[in-house]
Amino acid sequence: MGKIDIFDTTLRDGEQSAGINLNTQEKLEIARQLEKFGVSIIEAGFPASSPGDFNAVQQIANTVRNSVVTGLARSIKSDIETSWEALRGGVQPHLHTFIATSPIHMQYKLNKTPEQVIEIAVESVKLARKYFPLVQWSAEDATRSDKDFLVRIINEVIKAGATTINIPDTVGYATPIEYGALFRYLSENVTGIERVKLSAHCHDDLGLAVSNTLAAIENGATQVEGTINGIGERAGNAALEEVAVALHIRSDYYQAESGIILKETKRTSQLVSKLTGVVIQPNKAVVGKNAFAHESGIHQDGMLKNPETYEIITPELIGDVATELVLGKHSGRHAFFSRAVQMGFQLSEEKLNAAFAAFKKLADRKKEISDEDLFVLLTDQQVDNGEVDVYELEELIINYENNIPTSTITVKVPTGEQIKEKCSGSGAVEAIFNTLEKLVNGDVRILDYRVSSVSKGRDALGEAVINLTYNGVTSSGRNASQDVLKASARAYINAVNRQLMNAHYQERVAVNQ
Repeated sequence: MGKIDIFDTTLRDGEQSAGINLNTQEKLEIARQLEKFGVSIIEAGFPASSPGDFNAVQQIANTVRNSVVTGLARSIKSDIETSWEALRGGVQPHLHTFIATSPIHMQYKLNKTPEQVIEIAVESVKLARKYFPLVQWSAEDATRSDKDFLVRIINEVIKAGATTINIPDTVGYATPIEYGALFRYLSENVTGIERVKLSAHCHDDLGLAVSNTLAAIENGATQVEGTINGIGERAGNAALEEVAVALHIRSDYYQAESGIILKETKRTSQLVSKLTGVVIQPNKAVVGKNAFAHESGIHQDGMLKNPETYEIITPELIGDVATELVLGKHSGRHAFFSRAVQMGFQLSEEKLNAAFAAFKKLADRKKEISDEDLFVLLTDQQVDNGEVDVYELEELIINYENNIPTSTITVKVPTGEQIKEKCSGSGAVEAIFNTLEKLVNGDVRILDYRVSSVSKGRDALGEAVINLTYNGVTSSGRNASQDVLKASARAYINAVNRQLMNAHYQERVAVNQ
């Protein structure tokens, strides 16, 4: 069995998805789970892009010990040196640098000749190797590049010291046969290719990312890149959980293993979905809620006789196992704490107590608490960084005056002062948002808003997710409650608070510098 290294870019390429806005604590929590999931390399971010990204990459590099932590850098001296400062505390400092190699990118984006591109690539790799023992070089838009030019530039960057060569299908253009053939061609024609790892990075614009990734493995790739749940720019990236399960289920064909801890699949997927606010489509392979649902009578009959008739993946394989222990309002602290551990949470006693208090409050209104409910409560505590909210919802009242909904909202600021406003709208949610816009003292534009059920039943928690711009800067917020109007108001406030706290952090960094 060959070994395929899994390179996860959820925190870099995945976070570039429209509407995703993770703070440092959330990135750190995802990184810890990726380490537990067994990924070989975690791309924690783009250190030179902002002080916030630098801080997140640095904290992850200093925390994670069982996965290699890397960061992205352009072929620019300052990017490489900034990345070293962020990543030098890692167990194996690793840099990912890149330059475009397709004719259209070289001409219109870089305004460089092919010879100039080769020179820049070589110099950037040489500089990177002065700092980093591990340097990955990527040929951006490789699948629309000239194959012979790829051979030339890869020959040179290997000589310069690159330890991994990545061949991205940057715009999701290739077909599996074409992508596999490109890997085979490079394997046969690049000098010294046997001394480096050959990596695949696929986007899903044509829905072929996972197929292309598997085709690369068939043709010599020893590392594959992607994201959890396939999130990413445009149509997203290859979904790593699908690649890992495919390698496991069809090990007879691929003769390769990934080292992924498959029982952590469901939790990893849920955590990323929860913190990014990106809902997993019900029929998504491996982790969708319908992945193990059987409605057809023929299918159900076969399943009852032998599950293998229609189920090639079991829920147990990915950690999607129903528990027999039902929690409710009479459940004690010990049962709650045991379930938290069973679900993979590691919380301080203070945060466990806070989660237990929230659980008891919910249990007074809800007969049975599902694992989905607990996941929301425990995750909220796990990613709470202890910072004081700029705004806190104190009271929300909805009235209908002449059939027009009006919201009256009171919020508290850190000084203890209470501010109250009233506004109407064409619906209750619009009335809430109009009122909050007056309260938060800034220009707010709603980009996306949705409410979904966390669990089943009429007493289920409803989770509100909102993407907005606050004073021109994009932010996202979320909240879960049985009262979806309160959840909506708190999600809005959460988005504003996150942006204000981020601005405060940026100012603090600037002062320290």
